Amino acid sequence: MKMASKHPVLVGTVLVLLASVSVYGCKDFLNSAAAPQGTLNEQSLANANGVEGTLVAAYRPLDCTSSTNGNWGCAASNWVWGTVAADDAYKGSNATDQPPINDVEAYHWGTPDADSYLNNKWVNVYEGVVRANSTLRLFNSFQKASPGVLKATDVTGIPGEAIFLRAYYHFEAYRMWGSIPYYREDDTDFRKPNIAPADVVTEILKDLDLAISKLPATPRNGQLGRATSWTAKAYKGRVQMYAGQFAAALVTLKDVSTNGPYALEASYDRVWTGFKDYANGKETIFAYEASVNDGEPNGNNANFGERLNFPYSGSHFGCCGFNQPSQNLVNFFKVDAAGLPLAVSSPTTWNASNANFAAGNLTPVDPRLDWTVGRDNVPYKDWGLYSLASGWVRDPDNGGPYGPKKNAHEKASGAESSVGWQNTQLNAVHIHLFRFADLLLLQAEAEVEAGSIDNARTIVNQIRARAGVKAQGTGADRASIAVPINDPSITWAVYKIGPYPAFASQTEARTAVRNERRLELAMEGQRMFDLRRWGIADVTLNAYVNGVGGGAEKTRRLYKTAAEPVAARHRWYPLPSLQIELSKIGGTSTLKQNTGW
Repeated sequence: MKMASKHPVLVGTVLVLLASVSVYGCKDFLNSAAAPQGTLNEQSLANANGVEGTLVAAYRPLDCTSSTNGNWGCAASNWVWGTVAADDAYKGSNATDQPPINDVEAYHWGTPDADSYLNNKWVNVYEGVVRANSTLRLFNSFQKASPGVLKATDVTGIPGEAIFLRAYYHFEAYRMWGSIPYYREDDTDFRKPNIAPADVVTEILKDLDLAISKLPATPRNGQLGRATSWTAKAYKGRVQMYAGQFAAALVTLKDVSTNGPYALEASYDRVWTGFKDYANGKETIFAYEASVNDGEPNGNNANFGERLNFPYSGSHFGCCGFNQPSQNLVNFFKVDAAGLPLAVSSPTTWNASNANFAAGNLTPVDPRLDWTVGRDNVPYKDWGLYSLASGWVRDPDNGGPYGPKKNAHEKASGAESSVGWQNTQLNAVHIHLFRFADLLLLQAEAEVEAGSIDNARTIVNQIRARAGVKAQGTGADRASIAVPINDPSITWAVYKIGPYPAFASQTEARTAVRNERRLELAMEGQRMFDLRRWGIADVTLNAYVNGVGGGAEKTRRLYKTAAEPVAARHRWYPLPSLQIELSKIGGTSTLKQNTGW
């Protein structure tokens, strides 16, 4: 959250893992077997510390951990579901590593392999729901038995945070599957039927309104990362936009942007960073608070869900080469003489190049390209030059020449873990689950739908102006990681970005806002969800594979010739088959599969 504090709540740190009843042994249990200790249940946790610890545990499923998850489908960033499944990235790596993602990328979502990843995501979000509801049950029973023990701020703040988290996890499930079951703390049977997407939205908004009424405006106990009333208000606007409630969303989002504590960072390099003095900055609405070197012996409190998404063995990071930006995405950052997207001014040719867009190609580009994409012989933050020749890419024929960059820490930041498998991939870069630029662009969308296209242009140009402040520098030291976009040290690119003039129509404004979302939020796990809620996933993704702007991914990455055409059934992911099976009562499933699957 925005408020400064030296003591953020570490979402990556599990104080108590309570789902319903969890049992742990003391560290010397082998020497104390005659006197078992360490059982955690609702009775032993019925104290102020137990309630608070259970709440902190409810934050933990914001990201994966090796102890509870078997694959990468539950990463905080949704890189599998929101990025690789869209047109921003390929799976990368090589063809045989993590084959379920091959099916996700090719829209074969009904296969057993894809089903395994979908189940992992389902289990993770509903683990979050279970923990939030466990917190509420424990809080209610303790408050009833011991009134007056908790501070007044905790009496409202603890349930407020738990209710917000419950809404957050259900929203994640809604974005994936649409029709889902909704659980509250008084439910006694998990075999609830899924309800219609519109009804899910109603339930989420009900919880968010309740959370808003309980939460303080600033982080409780001064601990950054905790949800506040402004966090819940921001999410309310986001949910309203997803539901197409544009007029209501505009009211909510304007309130947050005008009266809330958020603002754009001074420059784009401060958004995704390992530097502690930039963490939880004014742009952060809600983030996974990754933590390293905190006593966890395997580094699991770091960005475990992102650990595959680093350059390969020739680099410092050593592994694993997943989530590689697509050629289509890289070409989308090219601009015209006015510094506006070439995709608009040259709709038939912007995507024509199949060539590795390496250093020395002086086609003008949006400076956000080199904060988003690792490119051959371009500085990679302060780690030296990204290098195909040195093996930074695992299999260029399979995944192309580019690498992800936002999730990587800076060498000078000290954000790297010192423990864990391939510890060089584990860092404390906080994963933005929702940030202010995203909210502003949602507000711009709402302005477009309200017919206030000049208001939308003002917002888009505000974000573009920020993007033009700094570009990737040489990275010789901290000061030179980010430099002015026309700095003489930049020899590998020509950076250019300009404001939009007046929009000629609502259609033009809508296109500009949607383009800006892709540029600003690229590789952040938002793209697929945007395309689906806009109702253009089928058109956009089929064109991405078969040809758009003069280029086709099926000729660049030959495996894409086997991609399934995106159709109406891809509006939602299929529910995991295991969850449908587990929902049976008397042989009849209470969960109903999404249409077409």
